[in-house]
Amino acid sequence: MAGTQKYGYYDYLMLEDKEEDYTVKNITWPRAEEFTIKLGDEKINEFIKTWDYEGSWLYCIDFLQEEDHEYDKRYRYRVRWSIPTRRKPIPRATACVYFTIEVSKIKPKNFPVQVYYVFETNKLVHRPGQSRFREKWLKDIIESKIIAMETVNF
Repeated sequence: MAGTQKYGYYDYLMLEDKEEDYTVKNITWPRAEEFTIKLGDEKINEFIKTWDYEGSWLYCIDFLQEEDHEYDKRYRYRVRWSIPTRRKPIPRATACVYFTIEVSKIKPKNFPVQVYYVFETNKLVHRPGQSRFREKWLKDIIESKIIAMETVNF
């Protein structure tokens, strides 16, 4: 057909972003001197509340480990997402987002901690306030796990 334009998936995502007047949200992260594991958990929860997603999603935040490096300490957290239903209260699959909070040993103590996160099965590193959360990312992870489970006979 003359006059019709065909868009690929990534072109569509770019158009979608341009059409919407959307501001990527962020929170105030703690300074290095005030950081604790519990505060890290609370701040991740506060940050996740800035994301747009359907109300049927539930998540839990787990502290995984503290890593001591030469110039910083890294605190790792896992946020496990699922959509339990009345018919299936135990979900068939979950999707995880892994957060890392870096507390510098060399920067002044009044500097904020550095935060980044990755979605399970993905290598792209996100930073709060720099990329927009997409619920589709969680759905894709769960869908791929369910498809993989269906190919395995127990």
